[in-house]
Amino acid sequence: MKSQDIVVLLKLASLEDGAKENGYEPPPAGPFGGEDPYSVRGLETALGISKTEISASLKRSIASGLAIRDRKTDRPRPNRRLLCEFIVHGVRFVFPAKLGTTQRGVPTAFAAPVLRESLHSAGSLIFVWPYARAKEMGQSLEPLFKSVPEAAEKDHRLYAYLALIDAIRLGNSRESNHASDLFKQRLE
Repeated sequence: MKSQDIVVLLKLASLEDGAKENGYEPPPAGPFGGEDPYSVRGLETALGISKTEISASLKRSIASGLAIRDRKTDRPRPNRRLLCEFIVHGVRFVFPAKLGTTQRGVPTAFAAPVLRESLHSAGSLIFVWPYARAKEMGQSLEPLFKSVPEAAEKDHRLYAYLALIDAIRLGNSRESNHASDLFKQRLE
């Protein structure tokens, strides 16, 4: 597995969540329609990850059981139960948090909107994904993939998933458990 596999799987979960919220499933792209958001090209546009890497990521995820192909549409779908289990119990060991210097970036972990009201960090600095166009200053945290700040800017559900993962990766036992509970509620 690679870290971008998690980002791709969470984008697929976000697309499914959006379809549930809106009450419809986007049709596959046709000759006159727009880009299918579930396609390799659609995921490339949304995530800033190359088509080659998206394709390889989907193959790795399907081989590991973290993704499946939908029987009706043949679209890739996250296996939510297994993905949740992996993130809650394994992500901090497989993709440990790497902290850096103070810089401008997108708030993540305890400073992100999804956790800001329910958890407060003891330090004076917030955690941020480095991003030149952001306004917040904080201690940098290397995102799961370099294009995460831009992808999170486009999709608030994906942003929430990724920020909760960072809280799981960074937090002590109480903080990590709280973030895990919120993540499970959103993903399941």
